Amino acid sequence: MKTKADFPSINERRPEGVKESGDSYRVLIVDDSMFVTKQIHQILTSEGFEVVGSATDGAQGVEKYKELYPNVDLVTMDITMPKMDGVTALEKILEFDKEARIVMISALGKQDLVKKSLMIGAKNYIVKPLDRAKVLERILMSLK
Repeated sequence: MKTKADFPSINERRPEGVKESGDSYRVLIVDDSMFVTKQIHQILTSEGFEVVGSATDGAQGVEKYKELYPNVDLVTMDITMPKMDGVTALEKILEFDKEARIVMISALGKQDLVKKSLMIGAKNYIVKPLDRAKVLERILMSLK
């Protein structure tokens, strides 16, 4: 009986979420929607990223980032959340770590807040509803 080793795959590729070193990129997800958090988690883990934590509001996201620092390569940050919005959380994380890579996630119609976030220092943005290819493309661009 033939085994998988008898059929080397010509399509074998390294997952997008794995660095040259073989380590996974580590991501913190900050979003008040459990559905969106699960969606991002599934998209990222399917490509080899490691989700190191999640938070449901900006204040919790800032605390979680400080706890995990320096073991976070990227943060996905929802713009509209209770307690502390994503733009304020972005500012606070960048005050703590000016090298932080943060990708904003926004619903349609929040272009002014997206622009403000990019001017403050966000690396990129993703618009809801989430599209797998766009999520991966924007996150990978932000890690370069």
